Amino acid sequence: MALFKSKMMIASGILTLLLAGCQSGGETEDQTQQDSKVEENTEQKAQEEEHNMHEMHSSSGEVPEGLQEAEDPKFPVGSTAMMHADHMPGMNGVEATISGAFDTTAYAVTYTPTTGGEPVENHKWVIHEELVDPGEAPLEPGTEVTMNADHMEGMDGATATIDSAEQTTVYMVDFTPKDSDQEVKNHKWVTENELSAE
Repeated sequence: MALFKSKMMIASGILTLLLAGCQSGGETEDQTQQDSKVEENTEQKAQEEEHNMHEMHSSSGEVPEGLQEAEDPKFPVGSTAMMHADHMPGMNGVEATISGAFDTTAYAVTYTPTTGGEPVENHKWVIHEELVDPGEAPLEPGTEVTMNADHMEGMDGATATIDSAEQTTVYMVDFTPKDSDQEVKNHKWVTENELSAE
């Protein structure tokens, strides 16, 4: 009888261990599935952010009414130059192809996006022709203006304060950022002193 009880206890112990093992295996499988979903979501989010960044950089190539093409730009359309600008990620130190050259006044501005969020300080660049009824150029630092530009989300229609003004040739450029393999088309704007011969 004692032997029977002993065997029953051993069998019961083995059964308990087996059940625990099955349960544990199930949890591991669930955890693996959860980890896989988190990884997929993170990867998807990164791809979306890269896509959004690409969209933000790129434009249709349309220019504002009244913007004058540069007659004799230092960097003609179709030529290449090195960029020395860091107003967008991955842009400093990469080669750019010039897709447009225009004589205007470029402004660095501070504004709060119409979509909400923190103010964007010293954004480079918005040009005179992208301002609503701006009057004569150049505008003085501290002047409040309304923007009619869409290089960034929440910029169109936003009120901005002029931080600085620069009468220059501005360039629309195509380039591939350092942190991406997607070419940015018709990026607006890079000033002449942010470019150099290669």
